[in-house]
Amino acid sequence: MKLERSKGRDRLIMFGRYPIPGRTKTRLMPAMGAFNAADVQRRLTEMTFRTVRNAAIQNRVEIQVCFNGGDERRMRRWLGGNALFARQGSGDLGIRMRRAFADAFRAGCRRVVLVGTDVPTLRVRHLEAALAALGEKDLVLGPSTDGGYWLIGMKRPADVYRKVSWGTSEVLAQTLVLARGRGLSVGLLGSETDVDTIDDLRNWRPEEAEPRPYLSVIIPALNEEANIGTAIESAVREEAEVIVVDGGSRDRTAARAIAAAARLIRSPVGRAIQQNRGAEAARGRVFLFLHADTVLPKGYMDHVFETLMDGRPAVGAFRFKTDIDLPWMRVIERAVNIRSKYLGLPYGDQGLFVRKETFRREGGFPEVPVAEDLFFVRRLMKRGRVAIAPAAAVTSGRRWEKLGLFRTTLINAIIAVGCLAGISAHRLASLYGIAPGRRFWGGAANQRIDNGANGDQIIK
Repeated sequence: MKLERSKGRDRLIMFGRYPIPGRTKTRLMPAMGAFNAADVQRRLTEMTFRTVRNAAIQNRVEIQVCFNGGDERRMRRWLGGNALFARQGSGDLGIRMRRAFADAFRAGCRRVVLVGTDVPTLRVRHLEAALAALGEKDLVLGPSTDGGYWLIGMKRPADVYRKVSWGTSEVLAQTLVLARGRGLSVGLLGSETDVDTIDDLRNWRPEEAEPRPYLSVIIPALNEEANIGTAIESAVREEAEVIVVDGGSRDRTAARAIAAAARLIRSPVGRAIQQNRGAEAARGRVFLFLHADTVLPKGYMDHVFETLMDGRPAVGAFRFKTDIDLPWMRVIERAVNIRSKYLGLPYGDQGLFVRKETFRREGGFPEVPVAEDLFFVRRLMKRGRVAIAPAAAVTSGRRWEKLGLFRTTLINAIIAVGCLAGISAHRLASLYGIAPGRRFWGGAANQRIDNGANGDQIIK
């Protein structure tokens, strides 16, 4: 629903910060890590914005988001909505709030209410009560249980910010003294609790405060002793767990995975089956599915976090690149990246990543003979767009070298077109002479067909 501009020009201001790991919710970082702390900030801000937006729609007032970190383009991409966006600017909290109120009154607003983004119990009724209180009072405050306040509203400019010890338990008391010293009538709402510390988080949602990785990197593998160590090394980071799901390798894949500090899980063979098994055991908030012969880019966790900050993507992937340094391969890479960006069809060797709740809501990868990655992405496209991170994951070119660039590219194209056309995965598999009921190993298309230990055909 479109937000209306009110005739009286009342304004709700949300005072927040663009989540950047390492710079956001720093008091949570010692217990949770930088990415988990920033993710808490993301979720709290999204909850607050939904509440403010609903209150604005129901009461026909306007919204302004005053932010630090990021820029207006990223804030709009993240939160969207018909809101005004402005930087908070420099200075302590009091200076920044005074500036926001002054700008609102200068723009002709008559009642202005400002809230932070750290109160998960904020409801529309709180904002309505604040606006109503300003019909009789000059100033309205929402006390927080730590001695500060979670809401402040005014109907005329008033300096109640000087000589306030921000970040202490004296903030509310000092503000009340300043207000009464200036002859302001004050209305108080009920007390609420900010989420600033790990104890606050534990009191709000105990499960959120449990130690866990931010990201789970899930690597399905089968006879990958030559590549698995490099793939794991590219993925090992603080706040990331690496899970290798072995499908019955006959070489040293499992031993090398353990030696590289990955968690090993045994599974029946089949890339979709193995990835789903890994996801069942994963503890991260985000799942990243990585092929055993693919290397993640440096800073990959920052790319994952930033790509998923956009409120629209249901799934993300990295740009495509191989380790083959040939002109024709560069052409193929460009074509793949164009397809990924404009058709929304990245393959699994680009490192698909998705939030845990989205993955589980969709039931995981379809356990089909071929192209489980494409069918999974196509299903997720109904929930949101596919986002491509600016960095490239580098995958081995061994399949192109064995099958040839033209043949491999043709197979990829056939499967992609077949997926878009709604052809079933089993029908696509029959193009390669794979019998129904046999075991399969593989993702999208860059495959060769070998005989497994029991004579079954396995896509590798």
